[in-house]
Amino acid sequence: MSQPQSSNSPVASVEEVQRDWHDFTLRVQQLETERTILEQENKMLRLLVERVIEHRQKSHTELVNLLATLVSRLPINDIGVVVSRLVEHNQHVNEVCASLSKGKMDDSLLQPVLLKQLDKVKRDLAAAFKPEVEALLKLDAPYEAGLLESLLAQPENFFSPAFARANRGFVKGQVPRERIVREFGDSALIFFKDVTTDVKFNPRPKAEEIMLAFKPEFAEVLQQNPKVVADKQNELKALHQKVRQSRENTEQSRGQKTAFARLSYFLELLHYYENQSTESPDVVFAQRLPPLIEQLAIPANSDSLDEKLIQSVEAMLALVIASDYRKSVINNIGKPGGLARTLRYTLAFRAEKLSDIDPLTIECIKHLIPQGNAPTPAALAAVLRLFNPTMQQSCIRAIAATDRLLRKEDGEKLAKAVAKELGLEEIISRLNEKTNLPPERERQLAWDHIKDLISGRATPVEIIAAIRKRIGGRYDTDEVKACWLVLTESDPMVFVRVYCLFPYLPNGQTDPIARAILETFANRLTHEKYASTYNKVVAALRNLYKVKADSPALVNFVNLVKWVDPHSAEKISKDIGMA
Repeated sequence: MSQPQSSNSPVASVEEVQRDWHDFTLRVQQLETERTILEQENKMLRLLVERVIEHRQKSHTELVNLLATLVSRLPINDIGVVVSRLVEHNQHVNEVCASLSKGKMDDSLLQPVLLKQLDKVKRDLAAAFKPEVEALLKLDAPYEAGLLESLLAQPENFFSPAFARANRGFVKGQVPRERIVREFGDSALIFFKDVTTDVKFNPRPKAEEIMLAFKPEFAEVLQQNPKVVADKQNELKALHQKVRQSRENTEQSRGQKTAFARLSYFLELLHYYENQSTESPDVVFAQRLPPLIEQLAIPANSDSLDEKLIQSVEAMLALVIASDYRKSVINNIGKPGGLARTLRYTLAFRAEKLSDIDPLTIECIKHLIPQGNAPTPAALAAVLRLFNPTMQQSCIRAIAATDRLLRKEDGEKLAKAVAKELGLEEIISRLNEKTNLPPERERQLAWDHIKDLISGRATPVEIIAAIRKRIGGRYDTDEVKACWLVLTESDPMVFVRVYCLFPYLPNGQTDPIARAILETFANRLTHEKYASTYNKVVAALRNLYKVKADSPALVNFVNLVKWVDPHSAEKISKDIGMA
């Protein structure tokens, strides 16, 4: 051990200490005073910070309460999701404020929930695609082993030109020319035919873009040329066997296609999340991902949907963070029709809770029931069994009211049979009650249902669809009077928005009875008998005019009233204060 070295600094004499002692004590007193002042300043700053944090927390809570009040005016299906997000955000702000006030601030706590979720999804995707690479290697897919293994370290290689050609070759049963030349030499080209070069459309393709396919008489040509690639004939035969097996309808080839589709899905999604600033979401979620979901959920030669496969693709869709993008993937499935279109409705109705008059529900029933050709109740029940319970009931009610069958009684009979298959006795009893009801009671229940839609914050599109369904395309004085009473008893803006939708049918055409109904409503609105209703509607429109003078609801309402009754429109415009 080394001995500590003694300091050689000179010792101050008694005279020096006595001479500097006074200055030393003054400096110590000055430092003590400054320390005390700093302590006081720190206490004041901490008090101010705590007040700011407390004020920020209270103001944010008030803001969330105001937003929750405004959100309550949204359709009932959207309220729960939006309010839960507001509450979650408010809780996160409270946690941050509490950590700031205690002085225990973690960097990850300041990260928004969306970014945390994005990081988690990226990690999940990075872990999910690796087993698919291993599966392709294990199943002897006609890929270069080194090319597949490079994905484990560099997933972005999947989007390189070389990998794009290899993917195209795997799907079509071809191989890139550059691979054959690199592995077997130019002499091996006699066993292949060029499927890229075309005298008319592509006379001079680039060498690295040429794709080759094994000749149908490959075995005979190989036997006739035993000296060509004599040392690599076994490898060439193995490659031919891999390509041939990948095109067959066997368990191994199906496993290869499934692994490739899952690999493509995971890497496409991971690539988008890594490059959101440059990648177009429309291309990814509307064009690339929907075909992959179709391939995974509907195997080749399948005539029905498998719930296990549906649950598998639902887990993959859950990796899409934004609900709008997830809906975009689902809505772009099944464009040609058939079983893929059924898959689209199945994926949508396992998550959505829509009414029987919703356009998507009606569209689904039109797809499931061809015009005039009713499927068996067991076939319909097999599809509806995949939906959530709410959508099962909505679809059965839509079947009972469908116009795809020759008679209305046939629709009700089919709906009861499907409900029996599903074990929904309550729906059967309701359909029986509806069948045995007198016309007056049936009318009352129908308009009560529309009242429930309005009180349940349904959208104007759903309300007008229910009204059209009840009116049935004919002008009935009693039905129009009931419609007027239902709409005027609700929020005046609901009356205004539904009034604006009357002329326009879902197919873009004009409703032939809309003008008569609108004229009746305009005359009633300005009649002295309905002065209270008129005052409510004008007050709502006046407030809307002050906030947004060019509001579409306001402009369309006034123009439609002017279309059917110019004098009523002039009176309404004057009372609103419009020029």
